[in-house]
Amino acid sequence: MTTATKNGRNWVGTSLPRKEEDRLLRGRGKFVDDIKLREMTYLGFVRSPYAHARVLSVDTSAAEALPGVVCTITGKEVAAQTQPFIEMAPGQGQKIRDFPMAVEKVRYQGEPVAAVIAESASLAADAAELVQVEYEPLEAVVDSEQALLDKSILHEEAGTNQVWTGIWEFGEVEKAFKEAAYVVKLDRMHFHRFSSTPLETNVVIGQWEPKEDRIHYWCNNSFPSFAIQFLAAHLGVHIDRIRAQTFDIGGSFGIKITSYPQMSVCALASKKAGGRPVKWVETRSEHMTSSAHGNERVFRDTRVALDKNGVITAIASRHIDDCGAYPRYEPLGCVIYSQVFCGTYRFKNARIEFTQTVSNKCPVGPNRGYSRMQHLWFLERIVDICAHEIGIAPDEMRLRNYIRPEEFPYTTPNGCVYDSGNYPKMLEVAKDLIGWDDWKKKQAEARREGRMIGIGIGTTLDSGTNNFGQSQIVDPNAPFSGNSQGANCKLDIYGEVVVAVGSCPQGQGHETVSAQVVADVLNISPDLITVRTGFDTERNVHTGMSGTYASQFVVSGLSAVHGAAQKLKAEMKRLAAFVLKTNEDDLEFGVGEMGPEVKAKSTGKSINYWGLANIVNVNSAMLSPELQDVTLNCRYIWRANFKVPDKEKKYGNLTLTYSAQLHIAVIEVDRHLCAQDSRLRCGGRLRGCHQSADRGRAGLWRDGSRHWRRADGDLRLRCCRQHADQHVQRLHADNIHEYSQH
Repeated sequence: MTTATKNGRNWVGTSLPRKEEDRLLRGRGKFVDDIKLREMTYLGFVRSPYAHARVLSVDTSAAEALPGVVCTITGKEVAAQTQPFIEMAPGQGQKIRDFPMAVEKVRYQGEPVAAVIAESASLAADAAELVQVEYEPLEAVVDSEQALLDKSILHEEAGTNQVWTGIWEFGEVEKAFKEAAYVVKLDRMHFHRFSSTPLETNVVIGQWEPKEDRIHYWCNNSFPSFAIQFLAAHLGVHIDRIRAQTFDIGGSFGIKITSYPQMSVCALASKKAGGRPVKWVETRSEHMTSSAHGNERVFRDTRVALDKNGVITAIASRHIDDCGAYPRYEPLGCVIYSQVFCGTYRFKNARIEFTQTVSNKCPVGPNRGYSRMQHLWFLERIVDICAHEIGIAPDEMRLRNYIRPEEFPYTTPNGCVYDSGNYPKMLEVAKDLIGWDDWKKKQAEARREGRMIGIGIGTTLDSGTNNFGQSQIVDPNAPFSGNSQGANCKLDIYGEVVVAVGSCPQGQGHETVSAQVVADVLNISPDLITVRTGFDTERNVHTGMSGTYASQFVVSGLSAVHGAAQKLKAEMKRLAAFVLKTNEDDLEFGVGEMGPEVKAKSTGKSINYWGLANIVNVNSAMLSPELQDVTLNCRYIWRANFKVPDKEKKYGNLTLTYSAQLHIAVIEVDRHLCAQDSRLRCGGRLRGCHQSADRGRAGLWRDGSRHWRRADGDLRLRCCRQHADQHVQRLHADNIHEYSQH
């Protein structure tokens, strides 16, 4: 008998060709747009050119008269057949009426107001141009601080633009400020909107089957168990009558979680078209304007207390988050940021007042680093600015404030647990890799020559495996907590090991790692294991939290796979012990002449997997009564060991795992090119400088004699100052604020 080990090692952790690659690299992947169905129709949206306007009329007659157009559907038709989507926001947020298309008014540029269903995608796009919509423009709210004034209300039924507000306070904040050797104050910092751009955009095929009154979705939504919960309530359909399937997915980064509004429209359009399947393929421009953006956030009135050695002792700040026109997945971001509340730093005293508003912009949704990236940027900017203010080098400032290696496992002020880490070592390694000392010399030489080189550090964390109990911090009545994932492992009738898991891989290699885990359990090669990935409500084991998100598959998905494999192995041992007339301790798993088998060490007798499967599936009369429960088809549900956080204190473990990253960037800015660019751009908004500054990756501000910093913490170059003064009004129009000398 051979064993599963390779060169004396287990399969887990062994580098081997990915199982997925054989088909994906040969063009044999199956993506939603590859699916062609009989009588397929295609949907094109009519989108608003206004950010905020009343919809006075929608005339679809010209589009409907075009040959090849099957039907049209408007927001009012949708509202007449459905309930508004579930809102996760408490209080006034519950009154927001969110439909997948605008009904009485549009609330962001690109919001759908109608849809055309036609025999081809190009015909649907042409017909959409014929739809006439009359609008009455309204004052647009494009800034979260402006939104708080409630001068223009987006959702009249809610009566306010504020979605949620709460305070995170830990330790003795005011005492720390009274005892501080230094207090650094920052008026305003701003983290801009952004969006992820996966290679494959959102795609949905929806079919409302009239005979059975069932809905079938083929889609690339990356959290379908969440989507169908929202859709069932919205469409008034029992959840077991909604089948959702995913296949290969060309990237997501979280942004494909929020495609359920388009899924609704496809189903309703199919119903109107007599049950014909309706396909919608998002264009790249649609994706950028109306899929889901990353949270935009303003940080106001920030105060930082430091001791005489530059150690941060307290932070106080007001954070105002802009979630766009509809909360949808929000206000979960109002608590998810606190998974990395203190980042990589060990301050214990903090007070964060967090408020979220709606605005006339595209709704936000989970994007890579969801809600945490903004907060980590905030912390890195604080560290850099404080270092500059009190005259400490940025690398030394971090070393003085990092959580020390001996302090792990480390409990954050709000109760999250970092299991391990060594941030000083990461900085040491990164400095060595980039050649820190040499670059510091080059930087000094460059400055003497009048050249501008900046060196910046960014240290961040990524949390994984959410505790959905954190939703009860923003809404105490939210019916979510913990986390779970399901998997199935079975011996098919001919003895094939088949694994199914309710995840939605987007290139992460779920098939490979799942096979490796099962291979180690059964002591066989991963090549002998078939893994069925992709979500399917009628095939795969799944829970209400199944999907691929929050960097959690290794924890939740593989734990479920491992549990299912262990259950299968236990049943196989019981059955093999009966057949081979021995006890379970005498058995070993491996591969023999007849393939994968279970062998009795004492006698040398064995039975292969086909033999075991045959007995259970087609030869069951020989089973003893105590083995009647053996199925060789084992389902396992993994549940995280979470507790519901303290809702009042906002304290508890919100996630299971953390990974740390440290970046060092060296950037040179050409002052002559910059000055020329500033003339063309009315104030010199530097593309490279701006991006690096906003993301906290470059420390160009370090040269106070050459650089200028905005009141909100952003950067500009002194050579651009003269042009900035001339264009203050235009700068305000671009949401760029006046410069202040640092």
